Amino acid sequence: MLRYIDSEKMGRGVHEWLDSHFHFSFADYYNPDNIRFGVLRVINDDLVRPGKGFDVHPHRDMEILSYVVDGELTHGDSMGNRRTLTQGQVQYMSAGTGVLHSEHNFGEGILRFLQIWILADKDGYQPNYGDYRFKPEDRFDRWLPIATWTENAQSEAPIKIHADVNVYAAIISENGSLAFPVGENRQAYMVLIDGEASVADITLSKRDGLEIVGESVEVKAASRSHILVIEMAEA
Repeated sequence: MLRYIDSEKMGRGVHEWLDSHFHFSFADYYNPDNIRFGVLRVINDDLVRPGKGFDVHPHRDMEILSYVVDGELTHGDSMGNRRTLTQGQVQYMSAGTGVLHSEHNFGEGILRFLQIWILADKDGYQPNYGDYRFKPEDRFDRWLPIATWTENAQSEAPIKIHADVNVYAAIISENGSLAFPVGENRQAYMVLIDGEASVADITLSKRDGLEIVGESVEVKAASRSHILVIEMAEA
């Protein structure tokens, strides 16, 4: 089963310093039919002006990934971490029993990043932070494994989180294609970060989403397309 998510109909948060597209209910956007997809609770596509950002705020019992599309993302937290990430790099944080953190754009251009929240497999983990500096070319015309469950010893993904998910990214060349397998009792959420592509008879444009349940798909790129996929157990 495939379900298309039109970015033009997503929730939106527009502020002087921030422009966000919400794939799921978030902040002032509430849709009872669109709270989450399996353990995937949040995907926000955020544009942050230079010198601005999210000041210190709390999180708990959530696995959080920040995927940098363009610009610079500077993270700080109550565990003493302070790191700046750039295009194609990924920050991850297990909020566990509680953590304070901030995210800012101290660069000169607009920061665009995907903020992803995933429900942990249980509450009460010790908070943890890390990041991984993938190169953009690592995902050219292939699915780059980014994150996986701590209990999955088979995956090559360097980021381990407390949830039964697998996260991949790819940049598909114009007129290229990639198959993505989704097994029985599994599902996936696909985001077209940039470009134009199609899956079956569904055309995807920038920021569109696609729910995939129990079937493998082939992504065909009409133009150079940057794609993120979160695969998980079927809800």
